[in-house]
Amino acid sequence: MSAPRPPFLLTLVHACAALLAAVCLIGTLGSGGLGERGTALAFGALVTLGELTRWTAAEGREAAPLGAAAALSYALLGENGGHPTEHGVAQVLSVVLAAALLGSVPHIARGRPVLDHLARRVLTVGFAAVCFQPLYNQGTFHGWGTAYALLLLAILTLTALCDALLAAALAHSRTRWPFGPLLRDQLRATLGIGSAVCATGAVMALAVAVAGLWALPVFSLPLLLTQMSLRRYAAVRATYRQTIASLARATEIAGYTPAGHARRVAALSREVGRDLGLSGAELTVLEYAALMHDIGQLSLVDPVPAGATAVLPVEEQRRIALLGGAVVRQTGVSPQVAMVVERLADPCPEQPVAARIVRAVNAYEEKTRDAGPGGPLRALEELRLGTAGDYAPEVVGSLARVLRIQGAARGASGRVVTGDGWGTV
Repeated sequence: MSAPRPPFLLTLVHACAALLAAVCLIGTLGSGGLGERGTALAFGALVTLGELTRWTAAEGREAAPLGAAAALSYALLGENGGHPTEHGVAQVLSVVLAAALLGSVPHIARGRPVLDHLARRVLTVGFAAVCFQPLYNQGTFHGWGTAYALLLLAILTLTALCDALLAAALAHSRTRWPFGPLLRDQLRATLGIGSAVCATGAVMALAVAVAGLWALPVFSLPLLLTQMSLRRYAAVRATYRQTIASLARATEIAGYTPAGHARRVAALSREVGRDLGLSGAELTVLEYAALMHDIGQLSLVDPVPAGATAVLPVEEQRRIALLGGAVVRQTGVSPQVAMVVERLADPCPEQPVAARIVRAVNAYEEKTRDAGPGGPLRALEELRLGTAGDYAPEVVGSLARVLRIQGAARGASGRVVTGDGWGTV
């Protein structure tokens, strides 16, 4: 079976980045090669170091803040040690692209995707360079004084906004997740590490203009240490998530629920939550609650057949939910997760959105587990009939959309890939 054709927007972004890079490389070579090679080498080495130390960030967020800050600083560099620079847009993009490619070699060798990252780097740095270099070389900004620093910050802010828009568009094109929540998460991330990248890029450009290239290691070291700390924090979060997933398997090991049930419910719940526009933090709470939604069954003397709690009386469901919430609170997980688990059996209008999602997805998974080829359609119809009291109509509708998208993906590639990397063949 042939591979599915990439979405048009994805192809367009990659083509624009490749065309811009090719034009700049040809322009640089046609003008006799690199000018001011020492400066180009220094900034190129810093970009390479940032790319080598980058990590895989969730949902396309900035994974190489040092590389981004160095690239943007070079794009906004007007003077070096008090002497005007002569490099232009073509040389900026040529140096940044070569350094980014060099720093991406280990990631390519490990099979990690880099095309989106490189396309964003080329387009955002190109935007900043086009906004600054031609006007600076014409002498437009000479004598601006304090306003010059504000100009750099303004250009970097616009660049950060463009990068967030581009990242959200790429993620939407690849995953078909709603664009609005993706853009909101990107803008929220921009206020965090993105603001540090912008500030460092502006300060580095201003410092090099006064003190020369010696300012680069001084002002890049704090961001490098921050980047290393963020990598460690990401590793801790990944370990924490694995711990939650292992704890959720306790019901499977004890024979209370079928193997993989919690994982499947968590994966599908996360997709439904994303379709409904939940933020990144809300999706994390939803995923953890879905993983641990059956933990209360460990208190039962006699296991429920096949762990199917959706068919139990409401009072029994509520008792299991409250016991599960009590167990979750003892694990040190966020109280929000415990609250969602405790309210899984509450009346639908009184439940938080996360509890509505887990309840509907859990019922769907239980109804389709051994139902055969026609099971999914029958299960969705039963959930729709139950929307008057048991299941939220918007959640059931979202579940149907997600399953339709996954069915299309399965038909194209034979595999459904969910938002966190879990998949089913």
